[in-house]
Amino acid sequence: MNHDLSWMLESALEVPEARHALLVSADGLLMARSRDVPKDEADTIAAAMSGMQSLSRTVAGFGGDGAMRWRQTVVEFDGGWVFLISAGEGAYLAVSASPQVDMQDITFRMQQLVNQLGKALSTPPREDSGIPT
Repeated sequence: MNHDLSWMLESALEVPEARHALLVSADGLLMARSRDVPKDEADTIAAAMSGMQSLSRTVAGFGGDGAMRWRQTVVEFDGGWVFLISAGEGAYLAVSASPQVDMQDITFRMQQLVNQLGKALSTPPREDSGIPT
């Protein structure tokens, strides 16, 4: 697995008013972060995002016939938004944005990024052949 996926997260921040991005494992571990998020803060937020998706999955049945499947969680604050979506098996993508962000644009970009991340997460690492390059 490519362990440095941080550079890929920067593409989500190309959307005007997007602020930060994290890639989080289902068990709450930080997998990658955009460059402006301090490591300690990213670790704390990663754990919170894992809990947030778990809570969202738990209450999914409250919204309908009980057969509803979690797709995304969007939380609004005075100072902006947090978007959380599945990024493949056991991973979640979280992006924060200002109140002025185009919600359609940011969620579309996040889906594009998830497609790219899926390929990167499923690509096996290259074996070292021992031959200097």
